[in-house]
Amino acid sequence: MSARTVSPASPPSPAGASRADLVADAALALLAERGMRGLTHRAVDEAAGLPQGSTSNLARTRQALLELAVRRLADREAKVLALHEMPDPRAGLDALVDALALATHRALTRNRDLTLARYELALEATRRPELRAHFDAAGARFREQLGALVTAMGSADPARHVLSLVAWADGLMFSCVAGTFHAEVPGLAEVRAGLREVLGGMIGR
Repeated sequence: MSARTVSPASPPSPAGASRADLVADAALALLAERGMRGLTHRAVDEAAGLPQGSTSNLARTRQALLELAVRRLADREAKVLALHEMPDPRAGLDALVDALALATHRALTRNRDLTLARYELALEATRRPELRAHFDAAGARFREQLGALVTAMGSADPARHVLSLVAWADGLMFSCVAGTFHAEVPGLAEVRAGLREVLGGMIGR
């Protein structure tokens, strides 16, 4: 089985990608398709189309392989969320809502398997303190950027508002990717309406 067939929603690594990226992308695809039990060094070698032993040479332990997957997850999710491309706060609340809704909808649809892999890693991190540290560090980058955005929009309590906003988005994504709404994924307009209500209540607009 190649990495191209493990998980249709997880795009293959680009031409010229490093071996570490090939291995990490294959690991994420396996996590989405088979869960944590299906993630082995041998399975990653097969999924990535690499000679047996390649993954072990790069990440000798399971912990090292998981950390590699977490780092790659953070890089790929940063592109999905594209916080660096968010509109200038002076463009107004609706412009920010549009951008965040698009990013959230991407995570629910064409990047669904990447979101599913994140939940697998998040649960595993609750049992592995070393992995927890890497997972939290990766998430801190996103929280800091989101905090800067809501602060610039006039939030009176950025830390609390970031928590509420992330909780809303994570709740929506979990419900529609792995929960009871998995067959009822909302459209972009519905995601936008929900975000407008949440952010509008926070900012008071």
